[in-house]
Amino acid sequence: MVQGQRWRLLLLFPVGLFIAWFIWQRVLSDTSDEGRLVLYGNVDIREVSLAFNSSEHIAEVLVEEGDRVKKGQLLARLHPQHRLADVAVAEARVAAQQAVVDRLLAGSRPEEIRQARARLTAARARLRDEQRRFDRVRGLFKKHSVSRQALDDAEATVDVADADLKVAQETLALLLAGPRVEDIRAAKAILLADQGLLQAAQESLKDTRLMAPSDGVIRNRILEPGDMATAQTPVLTLALLDPLWVRSYAPETVLGQLKPGMAATVSSDSFPDKRYQAWLGYISPTAEFTPKNVETPVLRTRLVYQVRVYVCQPQRQLRLGMPATVTFDLHSTVVDGEGQHARVCNSAEGQ
Repeated sequence: MVQGQRWRLLLLFPVGLFIAWFIWQRVLSDTSDEGRLVLYGNVDIREVSLAFNSSEHIAEVLVEEGDRVKKGQLLARLHPQHRLADVAVAEARVAAQQAVVDRLLAGSRPEEIRQARARLTAARARLRDEQRRFDRVRGLFKKHSVSRQALDDAEATVDVADADLKVAQETLALLLAGPRVEDIRAAKAILLADQGLLQAAQESLKDTRLMAPSDGVIRNRILEPGDMATAQTPVLTLALLDPLWVRSYAPETVLGQLKPGMAATVSSDSFPDKRYQAWLGYISPTAEFTPKNVETPVLRTRLVYQVRVYVCQPQRQLRLGMPATVTFDLHSTVVDGEGQHARVCNSAEGQ
């Protein structure tokens, strides 16, 4: 009996040794094989929640879920009637104040100056006439032919004519000098304030139009025409197509082999024959536990570092959340991120 157990142990030992060797080789093949390093992760992209910068009922939503949109494309609109009225009022105020400024800058019209000169000539003629009349009355008063009251009335008339002459002279001087500098500055300040109100009204009108901030795909259509939109309520969710990356996790033992800008290839289960050109763009400075949704053959409880591998995919075949395998060439040349992006993506598009 003891002899049989001994034989069984001798038979199980090489089997166990083979199993251990197989597991070891499997783990090594997933980390490093002839200058290669293999990591696993999921495709990730950025998402943007799009909301109006205003509160109003939605007039129309022009896109559906899954639609591809371009930067600057109109996606949805609010009812614009109130904003249009505000813009019209602001434009009228600007136009009126602009006319005031133009009038002040233009100064007096030639017709006004000629009119003032004519009044000055008339005032001088009247003063001369009243002065001659006063001289006659004074001569008669000396001969006792008129009363003292008549002399006083003639003198008062001369004073009034002299005052009218001075008024005419000052009026002409003001017209020739033009408006005061202070009046022009005040009018310009009011014009600037009105222009600011107009710009604010125009911006408020623009806020009734929801535009795509970048190229992407509409993921969710949250609100519908008739809903009340606010700045805190997203209307659409936009998935940005560029950049696209694979979020993966590397154990501490391989961090020394990874450098930003390192070339890599990405493959997926959906397109097993496709190899997408990529490069390492980011390595997390802090460790974390491996996420449960990452399909790796290593222990899920070990501490790992998140890495981000940017991918060029001219055919747009990779989708958000898709499992992916990243293979690094440990002997590749490391360059700066922007240079790597241009080199890798141009090479991928030319293939």
